[in-house]
Amino acid sequence: MTLRMSRSLVLLSLGAFAFSPLAAKPGAAAQAEDDLIVHVTQIDRSQFPAVQVFVSATDASGEPMPIAPERLQLFENGEAVRLESVSGQGEIGPLTTLLVIDVSGSMAVAGKLKAAQAAAHAYVDQMRAGDQAGILAFNVESDLVQPVTQNRAALHQTIDGLETQDDTAMYDALLEGIELLGSIQGRKAIIALTDGMDNSSQASQDAVIGQVREGELSISSIGLGDRSQLGVSFAGLDDESLRLLAENAGGAFGLAADQASLTALYQQLGRALQSEYRMSYTTQAPLRDGLNRILTVRLSDSDVSAEAAYNPGGVLPEVAAFPSWALFGASLGVLLALMLLPGLLRAGSRLLHRTEPAPAKKAAKGSRVRLRDEPPPAAPRKVKLR
Repeated sequence: MTLRMSRSLVLLSLGAFAFSPLAAKPGAAAQAEDDLIVHVTQIDRSQFPAVQVFVSATDASGEPMPIAPERLQLFENGEAVRLESVSGQGEIGPLTTLLVIDVSGSMAVAGKLKAAQAAAHAYVDQMRAGDQAGILAFNVESDLVQPVTQNRAALHQTIDGLETQDDTAMYDALLEGIELLGSIQGRKAIIALTDGMDNSSQASQDAVIGQVREGELSISSIGLGDRSQLGVSFAGLDDESLRLLAENAGGAFGLAADQASLTALYQQLGRALQSEYRMSYTTQAPLRDGLNRILTVRLSDSDVSAEAAYNPGGVLPEVAAFPSWALFGASLGVLLALMLLPGLLRAGSRLLHRTEPAPAKKAAKGSRVRLRDEPPPAAPRKVKLR
């Protein structure tokens, strides 16, 4: 069941930039405490029943805001959980980012590709030691032009080599990106840059959102272009589809009309990702029962809260263990006996009929069987005595 809640849209001076995810997945929107907005950006259940919850805290402009880690409280299905650790800003470990960049023909118009390259360079420049990134370029096909690496020089060289051609298949690229990050542990995010004019994908937006819930990451979407030109020229931007993607995929949504605003968006998003908090705990419901667990993050002495949900998985739901192996063995033996009993009864019945002697038939006294062609017996001859 999907839990939905009202979302808060945060407007920036450089464009309409919004953290607007839903409560049914990492990135649920939160209530504001003055200028503070909290989001659950990722739930890592790869070591279930151990769970890690990543949380961001920003002001209304999207800039990260420091909070005391001890203020963070976590509830699972309404019950308070005992936190094993809370890592503060800058302590969550390396960040892995996949930069998904549109290189379709429409990005060649109005300097879009040049702006995208400048923004990607700026993002790489502010990576911390230990952070890593990869670059996935897409048009009608997806191309992992740079696998995930900490080598900044390789990333910059790859960005400079991007070229535009063909149509746009963004959703196909995002599905590939989710798969590429699947084996990577820790905080990971996709930042998709496009003009939002997808016209060639085989996959749908719903398919991407469904995979995000399983992939334990977030997708932020940034649109570059002029929304007023949508349907008029290749400089247009389908910002509505990008907004819906971000608010359903646990990430952030932003718009930019030129190189300067786009670069600022990338840098701000990078700062927010690097400044998150990590809450670690072990769930008291350790069975993979396939049921959603609702997580609520609250700040003590405040009305600020955020909700998200995760599913522990389980194609065949687990059940509680038997009290003992002896009881399990006895139960299994009873079931096997009941299954075999009908066959054993039928076999015994057949054996009994085979061994019982058939009753002897009494021959009729003086009876004799005469064959059809046999001549009748001759009459006894009489002997006359002299």
